[in-house]
Amino acid sequence: MAATPAEDIVAGVGGPQNIESVTHCATRLRFQLRDAAKVDQARLDAIPAVMGTVPQSGDRYQVVIGGGVQTVYNDIINLPAMAGNKAAPTDAEIKAAARAQVRGKFHWLDSFFEYLADSFRPILGVLLGGSLIIAIAAVLDALGIVPFQGVDRAVEAGASWIFWDAMWRAVLYFLPIMVAYNASKKLNVDPWLGGTIMAALFTPEFMSLGAKKYVETAAGSGLYQQVQGFPDTVCTTNPTLGTESCVATIFGLPMQLNGYGGQVFVPLMMVAVLALVYRGLKKIFPENIQMVFVPFFSLLIMIPVTAFLIGPLGVWLGTGLGTGLAWLNGNAPIIFAILIPLLYPFLVPLGLHWPLNALMLANIQTLGYDFIQGPMGSWNFACFGATAGVLVLAAREKDNEMRQTATGALAAGLLGGISEPSLYGIHLRFKRIYPRMLVGCLVGGLITGLLGGVKTQAFAFTSLLTIPVFEPIWKYSIAIAAAFATAMILVIVSGYKDKVAPELATAGAPAAMAAPAAPASVTAPAAAAAPAAHFAGADVHHKPATVPGTITQIPSPLEGTVLPLADVPDPVFAKGTVGKGVGIDPTGDTVYAPASGTVIVAQATGHAFGLRLDDGIDLLIHVGIDTVQLGGKGFQVKVAKGDRVEAGTPLVTFDRAVIEEAGYSLVTPVLVTNSKKFGDVIQAASGQVEIGQPVMIVVAKEAAPAEA
Repeated sequence: MAATPAEDIVAGVGGPQNIESVTHCATRLRFQLRDAAKVDQARLDAIPAVMGTVPQSGDRYQVVIGGGVQTVYNDIINLPAMAGNKAAPTDAEIKAAARAQVRGKFHWLDSFFEYLADSFRPILGVLLGGSLIIAIAAVLDALGIVPFQGVDRAVEAGASWIFWDAMWRAVLYFLPIMVAYNASKKLNVDPWLGGTIMAALFTPEFMSLGAKKYVETAAGSGLYQQVQGFPDTVCTTNPTLGTESCVATIFGLPMQLNGYGGQVFVPLMMVAVLALVYRGLKKIFPENIQMVFVPFFSLLIMIPVTAFLIGPLGVWLGTGLGTGLAWLNGNAPIIFAILIPLLYPFLVPLGLHWPLNALMLANIQTLGYDFIQGPMGSWNFACFGATAGVLVLAAREKDNEMRQTATGALAAGLLGGISEPSLYGIHLRFKRIYPRMLVGCLVGGLITGLLGGVKTQAFAFTSLLTIPVFEPIWKYSIAIAAAFATAMILVIVSGYKDKVAPELATAGAPAAMAAPAAPASVTAPAAAAAPAAHFAGADVHHKPATVPGTITQIPSPLEGTVLPLADVPDPVFAKGTVGKGVGIDPTGDTVYAPASGTVIVAQATGHAFGLRLDDGIDLLIHVGIDTVQLGGKGFQVKVAKGDRVEAGTPLVTFDRAVIEEAGYSLVTPVLVTNSKKFGDVIQAASGQVEIGQPVMIVVAKEAAPAEA
């Protein structure tokens, strides 16, 4: 019986024993692993249900699934192999100790953004649902059927539609309690405690502190006037802004009164302080009485601290940031409208967009509208447009796999406003897409700015279904349509796959490469005779690879599947730190010298070899990831440092079963370690390759391939 996607994913991340915890967001599985080096990224990427993978700092790892992530998550935690895995499956089991294991120079910044993200992720569903409810209301208002935005809407719309209005406002109004609950879970604090502290500021009793009442001016006069409900509360009106602020005297101390509906900075700040208080109290009280006294003192301390200090400070912070951005939007609308969509393509993949989402929610609460989501729509629709372009090309090329990926990603985007399936399933895999998508972002942002900006009174996912919540609709529609069309057309016209011009194989290359001939001598032993035939012509070069105008092909040293270097499951190799090149997921068990040269590195463990080819190219072949840990087990080294090799000389054979059983990836980086000496190193193949088939092209500096 074939393995299920859940089983394949668990195996790909190193098995159940390697999983410390697994959670999920709207589109991704989020693993905390015991050892991220055991992840087999090539295996994960080969799973049809997986749209992409995202290695993170430390031992954290993300697997992008798309809209079906909840089903896959449930399947994973219900696997028999996961039973008894004490660290496995729920959000509540993400321990502070796991966060402390994060490695990296800026791990604190990672933790900060994780705190923001995990405080919002679980409520994305209700936010999306609420955005669709208000979208329907906005359509009815635009068609003149039901007035939702007028001053007298309560009278004109009637009780039934006011009730409809309450359904989406419930999400926004009680958002602080939801955020407090999630943030508390993230910091390993009783989430009901965090939610209760925030809810104290929503009780009728607290709200009544600033409420007013009507009193008759004189007995029997029938005339009434509004007066403050409590004599201890004093309200003043700002003559410039026309806004009223109230201060109540509580136990002799002044407390600024605010409406906390929709606030997000307040619960985030409150829970951060609560976590310190909570842990301190747990150290003070014995475990057998913590259940009573830790919550008691937490409430007794944190509700006043929140009401007197954190609440007003959070409101001030949110208002200040929103006012600052509003000033920029009002004084330099074109710059603002262009900046937002150009930032998002880089913020979203890193998870750094959450602070802006928080600001959107704060703007709606403090200003009554938000001006960030309008320009942001240009980024989303440029993203979806690029996906549509890929879909057109995939259909034209009859690439069924990419067509299915693009269809699902486009549906998730246009109907749900979710960009991750497009980003991780397609855009981040093909480097040609991003520049074209950014042009779409620029065009959409420029149009938004020139037309004077776009606003919305709701937090909405930017999809086709939520277009009606933006004002004016026609401005927003023009901007997102232009962003979508621009990105789509550019991708269709220029293609999305990394191209290797046909002339690179012959134009400007040595004559021997254009018409391969057998090498003069091959010193490989008899066992290498068959593969050596695949390297015919690889050793015949008329000039060094560094000579301007020279284009040199690098044959594959082993058979397998070629991966972009960025997909190699090791951040040092993937970032090109060691050198440019490709990754190969081998299907065979022998590595051969791709061309004649000298062995300059031959590790006794058999996992890595350095070759200095006769044409001046330094090549590193690293068999698997972290396979040095095997200490040579499973490897049979065929050469030594200083040996002369020819194309087809075997360097090492390896036992796949030993490596896989130990949990290490077999993906083999093949790198040009002196890449800086050349103009470029280009991937020349993708998918399955045979031994000796060109996988890279090295272009000399100052070379002009089309004219060489």
